Amino acid sequence: MAEGSGRSQPGRVASLRLAVTGLALLASACVGPRGGPPPAPPAPPERPEERPNAPISQGLPQDVARHRVALLVPLSGNNAGLGRSLQNATQLAILDTNTDAIRITSYDTAGPGGALAAAERAIAEGNKLILGPLLAEDARAVAPVARKARVPVLSFSNDSSAAGGGVYLLGYSPAQSIERVVNYAKGTGITNFAGLIPSGIYGQRASTAFLRAVESAGGKVLAMHNYDARPGSMNQAIAKLAGVPYQAILIAGSAGTATVAVPVLRRAPGGKAARILGTELWNTDSAIASRPVLNGSWFASVPDGVYRQYAVKYRTRFGAAPYRLSALGYDAVLLTVRIARDWKNNTDFPASMLVDHDFGGVDGAFRFGRDGVAARALEVQEVRDGSIITVSAAPASAN
Repeated sequence: MAEGSGRSQPGRVASLRLAVTGLALLASACVGPRGGPPPAPPAPPERPEERPNAPISQGLPQDVARHRVALLVPLSGNNAGLGRSLQNATQLAILDTNTDAIRITSYDTAGPGGALAAAERAIAEGNKLILGPLLAEDARAVAPVARKARVPVLSFSNDSSAAGGGVYLLGYSPAQSIERVVNYAKGTGITNFAGLIPSGIYGQRASTAFLRAVESAGGKVLAMHNYDARPGSMNQAIAKLAGVPYQAILIAGSAGTATVAVPVLRRAPGGKAARILGTELWNTDSAIASRPVLNGSWFASVPDGVYRQYAVKYRTRFGAAPYRLSALGYDAVLLTVRIARDWKNNTDFPASMLVDHDFGGVDGAFRFGRDGVAARALEVQEVRDGSIITVSAAPASAN
């Protein structure tokens, strides 16, 4: 468990020492004048006043002056690097806002008992808001105990199935990203679309979002094929597109997957001039600009202008580059600090203030809908000659 608070202070180790003063009674022969009274006996020593021992309480010391907020992230295991980056981001936000209103305590969701044990401990120690966890399955595990304690959960997941019932999602939604880039493509005159969709739950949600977005924009999805991790699977999916007159094709996977697929597409008659579209997953790839095969590709993302400033400040303080997703931790603290102005001490977090209110931060404007998913103001970016260029700026509001 790690601590972060509004003021940076070195750790203190409290020690209690009992000083005992010994009283020596000196007996001496006192001789008075002849015929006088005998010397008076020495006064008995005073007994020191007994003081009751102060009660010792388990867990964290009480902090009634600040709001207690828990950060649930993996601090060990496979995702420890990302968890530490999120933790660092929350500390940086506390320092940047110079707030004394909240106190953040970190709990390891990869430790014994997982996210549920971390949440139970956080709630038992008096935290009234949970930032995290990172994964959707962890958010689902935490939800019942948090809901029972009336502690809202601001998860970093983007899996909409984990939202609701006191769980709010800060993650970048694939559906929103796909809708934004499809609308932009349609605005440039593209009407015929195709899709290469990964197998699995993410692919199922991406395909549904793609079909809805194209239909809503007034275009047509002419073909959509799945691929998986088996050798040759992507080539087989692309081969099925032969003869399909698509103008743009969504590759609903990582930028690395697109890097493998695009050369094959360019060799196929229908894919020579097609516009390549990506998803929000491309935003987390720091090397995307250096992939020349992706030149001309479009994808929708949270704005990167403020993030670049944040990344410089993060590197200066922590000596390493941040994970792209760490901005979610920073923005979660900004949101909490803002609501803390109207959050009375020693009361439940005012969850009603989360819904239908505009927030902002490193990743631009966002607001939570009634479904608990953060709707974001996204921009459309293009990979162009080793750089990422904004071709359609994000709106000022997430409405």
